[in-house]
Amino acid sequence: MNALTHTTTVGIVGAGPAGLLLARLLHQAGIDCVVLEARDRAYVEQRQRAGVLEQSTVDVLHGCGAGERLEREGLPHDGIELSWNGRRHRIDFPKLADGKRVWVYAQTEVVKDLIKLQLEEGAPLLFEASATSVTGADTERPTIHYTHEGRQRTLSCDYVVGCDGFHGVVRRAIPEGVLKTYERVYPFSWFGILADVPPSNDELIYAHSPRGFALLSMRSQSVSRLYLQVPNGTDPQAWTDERIWDELDARFAVDTDWKLERGPITQRAVLPLRSSVTEPMRWGRVLLAAHIVPPTGAKGLNLAAADVTVLARAFEQLHNSGDPAGLDAYSDTCLRRVWRAEQFSYFMTTTLHTDPQQSEFDTRLQISQLDRIAASPHAAAELAENYVGIAL
Repeated sequence: MNALTHTTTVGIVGAGPAGLLLARLLHQAGIDCVVLEARDRAYVEQRQRAGVLEQSTVDVLHGCGAGERLEREGLPHDGIELSWNGRRHRIDFPKLADGKRVWVYAQTEVVKDLIKLQLEEGAPLLFEASATSVTGADTERPTIHYTHEGRQRTLSCDYVVGCDGFHGVVRRAIPEGVLKTYERVYPFSWFGILADVPPSNDELIYAHSPRGFALLSMRSQSVSRLYLQVPNGTDPQAWTDERIWDELDARFAVDTDWKLERGPITQRAVLPLRSSVTEPMRWGRVLLAAHIVPPTGAKGLNLAAADVTVLARAFEQLHNSGDPAGLDAYSDTCLRRVWRAEQFSYFMTTTLHTDPQQSEFDTRLQISQLDRIAASPHAAAELAENYVGIAL
């Protein structure tokens, strides 16, 4: 990759989990690709994101050789707990969702595993390679223009895949008016913390409270990940550690002797909640793999993995037989799953959070929905089936 101009079959912009997983799957299928990432390796490996992997995502990671450390260090979970009105109800995934489960394994660790594989045996992965534009999207040889090591370079491709997010350069290669974006911005955010304390529960707890939503999660057996619903624009530094733990205590309160363990808070950040879907996901020789979902449904990383798994299969079909049917159907195939995940994430978000404008009537509807999930195996099964994910 020392020349100023290079060629490849698939040019991938973005070395998040989507771009890295796609590159790994293409490498296994014998398809040339190059991954360009604007940030350095250290930054990419430290980006804090999702931590819950669906069964299908775990299966794909194992299938591409990236599951060894996941198998050793990941935490398999057979359920979650819902908390409201001083009570808790457990959703049993294997019982309600045909034996499926989820794994707690941080996105940072998935990225580290995929980068290691890519650098050891995969296609070129260039860090600090900043894509500036994509030209020729409607031609047979689209080109990625980028800078690397202080020099301007070009990558000529059969196809370009944008795994660089909503504001990435790849989607800007598609003419204005072709794409339509559907969005929802929520009137609250998540205040997330990492704490050096063992998780206070074996499984995630999703808590509805008059004070707002709270989530108990974990990164390992010794590190807890917790979230509080807060107003948009909240300054995380304005909260003392004691205030954070007191608020978590109040929102997780139940009519038992259960106790939330406290420990040193090592990281804190506020995450706005929004949904975004762009259609179509292909135009000419440019394909997109980018959606935004609120984290309540644990779908972000899993949707990305699903998109690129479908895409890798389509490229393999084209490579082996010359049949473009999979690529032609890529957008429609993925969007069916995307909208299902968006609906589930919306359901979880609106059921468990307290909207600043909601009335007592709205709150009673939320409680009624939670009561129904606890009382109805059918309602509980629908939640479980959506949470563990739809098979690819």
